[in-house]
Parts: sequence; structure tokens; C-alpha cells
Amino acid sequence: MFLKIWQNNSSFLKETLMAYSFSVLSIVAGFTIALNSPVFTATSWSVAMYPAILSSRGIICGLLSGRLSTALHLGTIFPRVFNYSREFKILINIIFTITFEISLIVSFFLSFSGVILWRLTIYDVMPIFLVFFSTMAFSLFLILVTLVVSIISFKYGLNPDVFLYPVVSALSDVIVTFFYILVLRAFFSGSFYNLLLIFLPSIILLLLAINSVRQYSQEKDFRKTIKESIIPLFFVTLIVNVSGVFLNNITKIIGSGRNVLLLVYPALMAIVGDVSAVVGSTATTKLSLGLVKPHFSTIKEHLSEIFFSWFASAIMFLLFILLSFFLPGTFAFSYSKFIFLLITTNVFSVLIIIFISYYLAIASFKRGLNPDNLIIPIMSSLSDNITSFVLLTTLLIVGW
Repeated sequence: MFLKIWQNNSSFLKETLMAYSFSVLSIVAGFTIALNSPVFTATSWSVAMYPAILSSRGIICGLLSGRLSTALHLGTIFPRVFNYSREFKILINIIFTITFEISLIVSFFLSFSGVILWRLTIYDVMPIFLVFFSTMAFSLFLILVTLVVSIISFKYGLNPDVFLYPVVSALSDVIVTFFYILVLRAFFSGSFYNLLLIFLPSIILLLLAINSVRQYSQEKDFRKTIKESIIPLFFVTLIVNVSGVFLNNITKIIGSGRNVLLLVYPALMAIVGDVSAVVGSTATTKLSLGLVKPHFSTIKEHLSEIFFSWFASAIMFLLFILLSFFLPGTFAFSYSKFIFLLITTNVFSVLIIIFISYYLAIASFKRGLNPDNLIIPIMSSLSDNITSFVLLTTLLIVGW
């Protein structure tokens, strides 16, 4: 029986492993943070903003990936770079508008939290808006990355529901981290020309958002998506501050000379987010095609996708353990504790995220909402938070 299930899902496992393997690139993001730790930790807000940047990136790439993968299955968007379909044009302008919205909302709440938690003044708050807006403006480059990956995966017969978001997520971790460090360095340099360099992208983002609203505000899909995106926008806003606190505490606990955890930290979050994306996206496609009924009890009909999504994530976590032998700081702590830490983080994070992801797919579909506008965007942010929480809790338990 088990052998038959294994054979029937071997291709799914191969695709999932192939997609998850790109999460190794997230270690490059960790290296970037570790190598630039002085500028990264220059202020309390620069540390707390990093999870917010990744979560915001998750909302945008998640929405774009979810919509593209379903549209490719349904044939409403064609697998080519120059898409002239009206649905594709509307989707791109939705991304412009939501990028501006999330930059404004998250920057505001980060600033508010900074005043309350870190006693920032109004002069300290303005840089938060500038750095966040500039980083998110640069991250619009990810639209092209997502489009290219979706085309390649679809043309080579790979399932976009399985392949697209994990690959884009890993690539975006590296790209967004690079842009974030670049913007921070430009800001802290104090140079007028560097400040101008990071100010102009923010203006461009504003103009793109205004033009999108002006051209497409009467389109039903545009209005519906913007309205539904408010839910994940405020959701991520509520949890990014918690993620920042978690990261601050993790950084304090591991101390200096133990950078291996900072190196694998983005990769751990990426893998858990990938599991939620695969489970949620495959469930969404089944719901859209009428292959499963919108009831939580149908999770038993989705067990093979769930099991092999988790199994692939466990393999990747084991790979991170092996890679840690070659990462700096490995022998600054108990290796047995490190293994226990990663295994525990995988089991509990993935278990929690799977049930939430499937429930959200069912709940949103039953209420007439588009799951692609909700599941991956919300779950990518929530998975970062859950991973950080489980990691921090385990660190405290093992007595790091």
C-alpha cells in the first residue's frame, strides 16, 4: 500500500524537492546579513525591519505566484514574457498598488512601535519610511523574476503550484536582502547622492501606484483584489513587530561567534513558507477545478500532498544540518543542540502551518473570496512568525 502511494507521488516529491532545493540560496541572504552585521544592527529598527521586509515580500510574491499558477492552469494567462492579456496587465498593476499600500501601512506601524518600544523621536521615524519604501520599490524587480520562473516551470511540464513560489521565495530572499543592505548602507553613509539614490525609487513607486488606480480602478478584478488584500496587509502588519522582537531575542541569545544560526535563519523560514505555499496552492487549484469539496474534512484527500511536502522539507532541514559543518561558527556551540533545534523547528512549525494553510484555503473559498489573494500572502508572513517563535522557544528550552 505504502509502496503504491510512494510510486504514485514520486514525481510530486521530485518536483517538491527540486523547488525546495532553491532554499539553499536563502543561506546567501544569511551570509549577506552576517557579513554586513554592523550596518544591519546599527539601530533597533534596522533589525526589526528585516522580518517585515521579508514578510512584505512574501505577500507580494505570494499573491503574484498564486494568481499566476492558477491562471496558467486555467489558461487565462499564457506562459510567455510579453503577456498582453488584460488579466495580466491588471495583475501587474495590482502588484504596483499593493506594494505601495503595504509600504505605507507597515512603515507606519513600525514607526508607531518604534516610538512605543524603542522611544524613537520623529526624526528617527522618517528614516523608517524612506528605507522601507526604497527597498520595496527596488523589489519590484521580483515581478520579472516571478514571471520568468513561471514560464520556465510551465513550459518544462513542472507544476506551478509546487514549483513557482518556493523558487521565487528563495530568489527573492537573496534579492531583497541585497537591496535592503544596499539601501541601509546608502542611508547610513550620509551622502546626499546616496540619499537621492534611495529616494527616487520611492517616488517612482508612488507614481506607478497612482497610475494603476487611475487606469484600473473601475475593473472588478482590480477592486476585488485590492479589497481582499487588505486582510493580509493588516495581518502582516500586526505580526511583523512580533517577528522583529523574536529576531532581536534570537540574536541576543546566540551571541557572537555563533553566526551559523543567522546564516540558516532565512532558509528555515523559506522552507516552512514553501510548505504552506505548496499545500495551500495545490488545495486552491483542486477547489477551483472542483476536485475537492470546500470542507475541512477533505484534508484526508490531500494527505499525499501534505505528507510529501513535509517529507521534502525534512530532507532540506537535514541538508542544512550537514551544510552547517562548513559554515563559520559551527563549533562555537553544542552540535547535538543544533540538530535538536532544527529538527524540532521543522516538526512543530510545519505541523502548525499545514493545518492553518488548508483551513484558510477552505474558509476563503466558502466565503466567495479568491484563495490566491489570501493563502500564500498570509501564510508566508505567518510561517515566518511561527518559525521564529518555535526557534526562539526551542533555544530557551535547550539552554543555548
